[in-house]
Amino acid sequence: MAVHRLLIASVLIAVLFLQLAEADQMTQGVGNAGDNSKLPKMDCGGACATRCQLSSRPHLCQRACGTCCARCNCVPPGTSGNLDVCPCYATITTRDNKHKCP
Repeated sequence: MAVHRLLIASVLIAVLFLQLAEADQMTQGVGNAGDNSKLPKMDCGGACATRCQLSSRPHLCQRACGTCCARCNCVPPGTSGNLDVCPCYATITTRDNKHKCP
């Protein structure tokens, strides 16, 4: 009888931990992309090619832009500026506190 109660208690604890883990994942997913988590994924390659077309170092620009686009699901329009359109893109920095995203 004690084994039966122990089994039921362990199953209930496991279900509780699964529910807590799922709730934690849901709350983290909402805040990561800056309100863009519900939007469909954008074409980062095309958007970054447009953004970096006038860059003196286009491959470096596209690599950095691609990283930022993957995190934010957003690339500001134009070849520079317009960072107010995509706040997540504007806030990503390097280890030296310089803007990472072109």
